Formats: sequence, C-alpha cells, structure tokens
Amino acid sequence: MAEKFDLIQMGEQALTAKYEASLLTTEQKNTVLSEIAQNLQKECGSILTANAEDVREGIQAGMSQGLLDRLKLTEERIGQIAEGLVQITKLPDPVGNVLEKFTRPNGLVISKVSVPMGVIGIIYESRPNVTADAFGLCFKAGNAVILKGGSDALHSNIAITNVIRETLEKNQFNPDMIQLITATDRAVTAEFMKMKGYVDVLIPRGGAGLIRAVVENATIPVIETGTGNCHIYVDKDADIEKAVKIIVNAKTQRIGVCNACESLVIHREIREKLLPPLAKALEEKQVEMRADEGIREVMPALKAATQEDYGTEYLSLIISMKTVDSVEEAIAHINRYNTGHSESIITENKEAADKFLKGVDAACVYVNASTRFTDGFEFGFGAEIGISTQKLHARGPMGLRELNSYKYTIIGNGQIRE
Repeated sequence: MAEKFDLIQMGEQALTAKYEASLLTTEQKNTVLSEIAQNLQKECGSILTANAEDVREGIQAGMSQGLLDRLKLTEERIGQIAEGLVQITKLPDPVGNVLEKFTRPNGLVISKVSVPMGVIGIIYESRPNVTADAFGLCFKAGNAVILKGGSDALHSNIAITNVIRETLEKNQFNPDMIQLITATDRAVTAEFMKMKGYVDVLIPRGGAGLIRAVVENATIPVIETGTGNCHIYVDKDADIEKAVKIIVNAKTQRIGVCNACESLVIHREIREKLLPPLAKALEEKQVEMRADEGIREVMPALKAATQEDYGTEYLSLIISMKTVDSVEEAIAHINRYNTGHSESIITENKEAADKFLKGVDAACVYVNASTRFTDGFEFGFGAEIGISTQKLHARGPMGLRELNSYKYTIIGNGQIRE
C-alpha cells in the first residue's frame, strides 16, 4: 500500500507542476534547458560512475550486446544528450500558437490554439538518455513528466534526474516538473498505467513486450511507439556501391536501436552482382546472414532463414534476407512483416521508387538512404520522445509539436444561442 500511496502523491505533485510548467515563458524554458545541459556535462563523472554500476549488473545478468549498447553511457554520449537539450532551446515554442482562426456569421471569433498535454507518463527500458530527452521535450512543450525507467538503468536515471531537479530548484522552478519512479516492483508499473486523473497520456519506449503490456493494460490514453523490424529493399535497378554502403550503415552503425535494418529484400535479377560485395562487407562487420533459397542459390554457405526470422527485430549482428521478383512483391512482403517504423528502397528507377513510397505502410519510407535517419535530431526536431508507429495524433519521430494538444478559444460580444 505504501508504494501505491507514493504513486498517488507523485500524481498530486505532477498536477501542481503541470500548471506551473504551462505558464513558463519561452525564455524561462530555454534558459533552464541550457543550464541543465551544462550541468549534465559538469556532472559527467558522477553520471558515468552510476552508469558503470548499471552496466556491471547488466553483464552479470546476461544482458544481450544490443541492450548493453543501449544502456552504456560515455562522455561522448553525455555530450550528445546535452547537445540535444541545447537543440531544443533553438526550436520554436509549440505552446500558444494559433493553428486556425475564423469568424462565424454570428460574430463569434473562434481560434484553435496549441496547449500542453499536461502530465506525460513515459515507461522505457535500458536507455538512460531518454531521461534527459523526455524531460527536455516535455518541459519545452509546457508539460510535467513522470518517468518509469527500467530497473537495469536505475542508477543512471537517478543520477540524470537529480541533476535536472537540482537545476530546476536552483532557478526557483518546481522540481516536480520531472519525477522518476524508482520502485522496481512490477505492481508499481501496473498501477502507474492506471493513473487516470493524474496522467494525461502514457508513452511506452522499449521492446515489443513492454509496448504490448502498456497498450493492453493502461487505462490512460497511450501513444504507441513501436519496435523496429526495418527493411531495405534492393531493387533490380539499384546502384551496387550505394546499396552496400547504405546496408552496412543501417545494420551496423548502432545495432541496439529501433531504426537499424533487420531484414533485406533483394530482387532476383541483382543477386549475383550484389551478394558477393555485400556479404564481404557484412562479414567484415561480423554480421550473421540468414537467407532464403533464392539467396542461397548464389551463396549456399549462408544459414537458412525461417518465417520467424522475417518478423524478428534482432537488435544484434544478424540480418535476414528474402528474394523477390518485383517491387510489388517486395512491398507485399514488407507490409506483412514490418512494424510500421522505417523502410527503404535502393534504386535508380523513379517509377519503382514512387511505387515503394506510395505502397509501403510505415511511418518513414526512404529512397536511397539509411533507415538510421529516423530520429528526431536527424529530422531537425531536436531530441525525440520516441518513434510513433500508430496513426492517430502522432506518427514517426515525435518532437515538440506532438507533445501539445489544442483547445478552442471563442471570443464574443454578447451572443446567445436562439
């Protein structure tokens, strides 16, 4: 009962904080975000010490290479987190913008105005950078935030949250604009999903199991950020050198991220030109290739792929390969197995590219580029709250604008309804 009481108290504190956050000026928000960025770098040593403890525990628990990569912080990554907050200060304030304005025949002037969501809850795994990213975006968008990170990143999340809260307090802002649930009991997480009346929207960031649990159990509106079973289709008219470069980047630049390429779809006519240089490049990066019969006709030494492989987000140095006879077949295969995240075609044929762009059902669809660009920072949104794979309210990288709702303001001069 004590844990539940603590959550309710946290919710009450968030309700107070959200109204204070909604009234902050752009200058106030930007000043504090800049100071938090500086303080995160000043406290780099203590944050890395806390993170090292999390990494040690992760290794002892047998955490996979991909998850360890997500968990690990370095001085460079803390610098990137700080830079993400600085980038947010350079973005337009999304609060209070008149999205639409019109006058009715009776003289009522109606405006559609952007407003904060209120209290945003975020449940996430193994990604301590999310702690700062989520706060920065929610804060600039005028919201309070309650965070529930994974127990595997607890020490890192506490260290980052402490820096943020101390900076808020120093600037005479309510530190409860960010709160971190430190309890590791799953019952607390389940209770958090049902804090209707305190939390306005819930955003899960993590693996398929976490997202499914939140979607199925939450009584709060959920913005679903999906897993990334991302594909690259190499068309018969692809530039081989370009294709190899893009695939290696999409698969190996960082393996534990949702926008990494997990599956290749290859046109039958380009197999013999593409596969030797591609396999050599992937082998150099220690990538295990799992291929269908069409690919293994050219490279019989490769491991056979199963149907399960085509639907798997590996988050490791494994990639599946599927042979197709047309761009239409490639689109059908991708739409069957993808998670609505990011898909790419490599081709010099504009007609094939246009078919792919129109036919593939995903938040982000690329031509001749790596799927690794599906990212709020790369899109110029600043840090992101997540990649939404749903179709209501937000889709793709979710930046500041997606963390606002809107309301109508109606100005009259004595009108009454007849």
